[in-house]
Amino acid sequence: MSAGDSTAAEPLRVLVADDHPMFRDGLRALLASAPDAELVGEAITGEEAISLATELQPDVILMDVQMPGVGGIEATRQVVQDNPHVRVLVVTMFEDDATVFRAMRAGARGYLLKGANYKEMLRAIGAVGNGEAIFSPTVAVRLMDYFASIRPAAQPQVFPELSDREHEILDLIARGHKNPQIAKLLYLSPKTVRNHVSNILSKLQVADRTQAIIRAREAGLG
Repeated sequence: MSAGDSTAAEPLRVLVADDHPMFRDGLRALLASAPDAELVGEAITGEEAISLATELQPDVILMDVQMPGVGGIEATRQVVQDNPHVRVLVVTMFEDDATVFRAMRAGARGYLLKGANYKEMLRAIGAVGNGEAIFSPTVAVRLMDYFASIRPAAQPQVFPELSDREHEILDLIARGHKNPQIAKLLYLSPKTVRNHVSNILSKLQVADRTQAIIRAREAGLG
């Protein structure tokens, strides 16, 4: 957030939901010093956050995870469900994967650790208020590491009994190519192609080329 932006738009209306008085005091002072954000309310329980979100219609809610009664994540889910235009920025001490992903699934648009400095906090409020998603650097690294560790499950190989070259030729057969065309496409001799086709028919246990085409197309080739 920058002072120059305040001339172009109304200040972002911010609701703070946190049961720690000292942290709320700090946020209150921070928002009072920001020309492009204003504090419109404070909640100390999840139930209050849900109620005030509907009553005050803030642009951004700074939501703690651990609060009396309904926790911050469930409160986030309810707020987003009832007020889809209200954006929630989770501000918490918890940075474990389970809490981060629960918050994201609940509809939070950002996740900031309470150790963030005032510049990071104001930048995060502005980003979330403008529809962006934002994360603390350490949380962002954890998210990238998590998604980098995910690998798509290996698809079972179609016709594992065939060699790579035979797979290639069967796919061309399924596309309707005749042996002379396959020979030209793969720079093989006609005799070599005939031998491969014979091996394919034998390995697939089919009587002729037509049956091979049917098997191949049923398996997604062609």
